[in-house]
Amino acid sequence: MTDTTSLLAAVNQPKAVEQQIAEFIASHGDPRAAAPASANTPGALELVIRGSRVLTEEGEAPREIGIAGGRISAIETLGTGLQAPDVVTLADDEVLMPGVIDAHVHVNEPGRTDWEGFWTATRAAAAGGVTTIIDMPLNSIPSTVTVPALDYKRLVATGQTFVDVGFWGGAVPGNQEQLRALHERGVFGFKCFLLHSGVDEFPPLTPDALQDYLETLAGFDGLMIVHAEDAATIDGAVAPHGNRYADFLSSRPREAENLAIAAVAERARRTGARTHILHLSSSDALSTLRSAKADGVDITAETCPHYLTLTAEDVPNGGTAYKCCPPIREAENRELLWEALADGTIDYIASDHSPSTVELKDLEHGDFGAAWGGIASVQLALPAIWTEARRRGIELATVSEWMTARPAERIGLRNKGRIALGNDADLAVFAPDDEFVVDATQLQHKNPVSAYDGKRLSGVVRTTFVRGAVVDNEHPTGRLLERGED
Repeated sequence: MTDTTSLLAAVNQPKAVEQQIAEFIASHGDPRAAAPASANTPGALELVIRGSRVLTEEGEAPREIGIAGGRISAIETLGTGLQAPDVVTLADDEVLMPGVIDAHVHVNEPGRTDWEGFWTATRAAAAGGVTTIIDMPLNSIPSTVTVPALDYKRLVATGQTFVDVGFWGGAVPGNQEQLRALHERGVFGFKCFLLHSGVDEFPPLTPDALQDYLETLAGFDGLMIVHAEDAATIDGAVAPHGNRYADFLSSRPREAENLAIAAVAERARRTGARTHILHLSSSDALSTLRSAKADGVDITAETCPHYLTLTAEDVPNGGTAYKCCPPIREAENRELLWEALADGTIDYIASDHSPSTVELKDLEHGDFGAAWGGIASVQLALPAIWTEARRRGIELATVSEWMTARPAERIGLRNKGRIALGNDADLAVFAPDDEFVVDATQLQHKNPVSAYDGKRLSGVVRTTFVRGAVVDNEHPTGRLLERGED
């Protein structure tokens, strides 16, 4: 039997890697057959949840939710008296909301499991009310750029997921012919970079190559998601070094995002392909997105909790826990991102959970040039956003829409994202008025590093249900998802 160690040792020899992956899959079986089957056969109610505050499609209201076969089978006015073997009655301070869908999570397994893995990432997700994550194709070894690599990742994930997990494929030089096969195998779309990704095994596309790949994706309605920063602009900036955050911020100027997003929008316009901008941080690019959308270009965008809740002015020198790319920008930039969420220019929020080891974050020296860029926040995304949103008078129902329904609609999760009849019973019991102070050592992701360490946040997730079952942190029952499945 081929083991993981020998496979990873051959990572720089593509033919050897593919051969070893094939041997691993052959010895372990079809990863889709190995995944736990969904019950999803509604019959008599198995669970009823009663609450005075339930976020349904009609808004917040007192409701009883009946669940059977992992799906929502009944929605009635509180007091109707739905019956089931198990009944949960929420406390007066609790809200039942759809489980969060985090469409941007770097799990890093296989290959960099000292950074993160499916067991820890999905347990952290569940602790934060997240019921579905979509795993990024890079930072794992091998990257998810071929069908064998996807199958290998699915096998590794099997039996390790506390929430449901889907997968993005990768778009890198040389794998254009792999895209349709990956699409048919169930990936939700394809990620590419327009500059160095940070790991050599996932090289970038040029803008012209991006257009070629978009033409391919347009042929089968595939979705391209883009890390949009212009390589030449960043190459021309002063490289980051030392512990001054201002110097790091200057090394990733807004212009890099602005130019790259304009290039993506133009190529989406030419090809008609579906495109999505990842982790938008530059408010200067919003006008480009507004113009493209007004012209009917099929382009969407996400932003992240750290861009909406943190500011450059608050990042201490040496605070490499805050390093991410694109960077956290100034307070006035943050205000414009909130406005763009409100008017629909930015479509949804995703965490960009991008963890690493403590050593790679270089916390001891605080060198922004040496430290790995990424913020681990899948567990904290909901309370972080809610803390800032409630300060601005934004309702929880609106926050839920940004973090559940909208990502579900864009990536094609047809039975998730809303408390609605027939949908998966993916739910979070949320206490919006509770507060807590973040202790990075108590978070569920693998390494105790967090940009939110020591911060007071509002909103505590008390219970998470995945397809009607309470997540218990010991018995993983999450499913591996494929695009287009019911």
